Amino acid sequence: MALPLSILDLAHIGEGETAGDALRASVTLAQHAERWGYRRIWYAEHHNMPTIASSATSVLIAHVAAHTSTIRLGAGGIMLPNHSPLTIAEQFGTLETLHPGRIDLGLGRAPGSDQQTFRALRRTPVSADRFPQDVLELQGYLSGESLISGVEATPGKGTDVPLYILGSSLFGAQLAATLGLPYAFASHFAPDALEEAVALYRREFKPSAQQATPYVIAGVNVIAADTRHEAEQQFLAAKRRRISAFTKQSFTPEEADAVLESPAGLQIAHMTKYSAVGTADEVKDYLDDFAKLADADELIVASSAPDRTAWLRSLELLAA
Repeated sequence: MALPLSILDLAHIGEGETAGDALRASVTLAQHAERWGYRRIWYAEHHNMPTIASSATSVLIAHVAAHTSTIRLGAGGIMLPNHSPLTIAEQFGTLETLHPGRIDLGLGRAPGSDQQTFRALRRTPVSADRFPQDVLELQGYLSGESLISGVEATPGKGTDVPLYILGSSLFGAQLAATLGLPYAFASHFAPDALEEAVALYRREFKPSAQQATPYVIAGVNVIAADTRHEAEQQFLAAKRRRISAFTKQSFTPEEADAVLESPAGLQIAHMTKYSAVGTADEVKDYLDDFAKLADADELIVASSAPDRTAWLRSLELLAA
C-alpha cells in the first residue's frame, strides 16, 4: 500500500490473562511492529473496563518506548476532559524529552467510561464543553506560549508534541479543521459519519504552525490469516466476544450467535462495519478500497484476533 500503516493497540486482557500479560504483549507487539515497518502505535485511555489495560496511557507509552527504538508511540487518545491540560502537557512533555521525535498526543472529549466511572473521575457535565479551550491551553503549554500567565509546563515547554484531534462525529472534524490539526476518525467502531466528517474537515481546514495541509487518519479493523476460512472464524469469535463485553454476560457460541441476530446484536455488529477479513492479499485489497472511501492519508488498524498468536500473525501478514 502507498499509505502508511499504524496500529491501535487496546492492550486487551484476554481470557485467562492478567493485566501484566496484556502489557507484556503490548511490548512484544511494538518490538515486532518496529521491525515490520509500521509508522506508529497508539494506546487508548479507557477506565473501569476489565478487558483493557491501557487506562494509565502515558505510563504505558513510557514503558513501551523504553523497550523500542524508532517507532512512534502515542495516545489514541487521551480523553482530555478527564485531566487538566497542564498535567497532560507535563506527562507528554516528559515523554518527548525522554524519547525525542517519537511521541504523539491524540485528544478526545469522550469520558472513556460509563456514568459511574465518570463520577469517580471527578468529571462534571461541563467538562466536555471545555474541550476546545482545553486543547488550546494544552497546545500553549507544549509550544512555550502559555495562555495562563505565570504557568509553564516543565518538562513540556517548547517540546511541541504534535496534537491530533480524535472523533467520530462532525464536532471533532470541525474542531480539527478550525485549529489546523490532523484528524483521526474512529471508523473502526463508529462508522456512520466517516465520509461526511472527513469531507467537512478537508473543506474547512485552516493551516496552522503544526500542519500546513489536512491530514486524515482512519481507523479500520483487520483480521488477516493464512486462509480466508481461518480469518472468518477469528472474526466470528471476535464478534461473539464483543457481544459478551457489551452485555456483561457470558454466552455459549450458539447463544452469542443468536444475540448477534437480534436488533441489539445487529447494532453492535454494525460497529465493525469497516473490517478487513481474509488472506493478506484480500485484506490489502480491502484496505486500498477503504483508504479511497475514507479519503485517508494514513490508516490505523485494530486487530481483534482472538488469541496472541493470531493477533501477531494478523499484523505480520498485513505488514508483509
